[in-house]
Amino acid sequence: MLKFIKSQPVLAAAALAALITVFIVPPDAEYLGYINTAVLIQLFGLMTAVAGLRATGIFERATALLMKKAGNVRITGIILMLLCFFSAMAVTNDVALITFVPLTLLIFEEIDDEKSRILTIVLETAAANLGGMLIPIGNPQNLYLYDEFDLTAADLIRTMLPTGLISLVVLIALSFMLPAAKCEVPEQGETKIMRGKAAAFAALFIICILAVLKIVPNIICLALAVIIALAADKKVLAKVDYPLLVTFLMFFIFVGNIARIEAVRTYFSEVLTGREMLVSALLSQVISNVPAAVMLAGFTESGTELLLGVNIGGFGTMIASLASLISFQFYRKAENASSGKYLLCFSAVNFSMLIFLLLINTFII
Repeated sequence: MLKFIKSQPVLAAAALAALITVFIVPPDAEYLGYINTAVLIQLFGLMTAVAGLRATGIFERATALLMKKAGNVRITGIILMLLCFFSAMAVTNDVALITFVPLTLLIFEEIDDEKSRILTIVLETAAANLGGMLIPIGNPQNLYLYDEFDLTAADLIRTMLPTGLISLVVLIALSFMLPAAKCEVPEQGETKIMRGKAAAFAALFIICILAVLKIVPNIICLALAVIIALAADKKVLAKVDYPLLVTFLMFFIFVGNIARIEAVRTYFSEVLTGREMLVSALLSQVISNVPAAVMLAGFTESGTELLLGVNIGGFGTMIASLASLISFQFYRKAENASSGKYLLCFSAVNFSMLIFLLLINTFII
């Protein structure tokens, strides 16, 4: 049990919260209305498609081609950071980091510069969170709020684009702290792309996007995700992040129950009114931005302000965004890792970004 809690702290907390509310609001027919099946199906489909594409080797081939252009530590860091930023738009912030942080660790085995290794991974993490905030499928909280408030892609992009572009400029400026010392990127073996599987999972990815845009029915998306995975590579189904799906399910139950408690509903409605961005950003520091989005969505009609708040709230503490934990887990397992130095660098960059973005969005944008 302790091992499970340590490996899945957010899921454990969500399950405990849901269990507590079950004693306050006993299970009944209304529980079925809590579950946002569209979000669960779309997340499952996207994770299946991305896991399938990763298994074909297409990401490794694309990365190798781009990295051949790098000539020094700074350019290497900028390329890796931009790869995380733009790939997060297509494959989510979590998957972008799962793909590129291990590559970064491999590259820096040859460069042998610990400070640059830490700063590069911290900037990659921030960039993945930034890129993911710009489109509906970039991260789980966007996908949830997009569906929950019936937003359009234009609504979401219009809300997040100014913050995203300003933040990207800041990250590029920070990357100039990396030295311009020459480096040689380690040669990668020729990665053979399994074209048939790549085509199948690329088709599934497109279907998932059409489901997010409400063009393809969700039930069709679910059926095709299972069929394509079984036909092309059934091992992909084991790589889906099921704990994340269960976490969403637990929070749906928790939020649905507390929303039926009059005193709680009144309190959150009063606290959130006119303060959606600030409250959601601060709450994200404690329970992370995905649960914060699910929890607060039932207490406000201002979906765009909540969207802005939980995305900005992904900066700050290590648990503010689960993607940040992914990067840290990879780093701390690397040879000669210095967790203390990493946490100092991470905190300096992330809290600076959190404060900066809150101020910019409050007084300027």
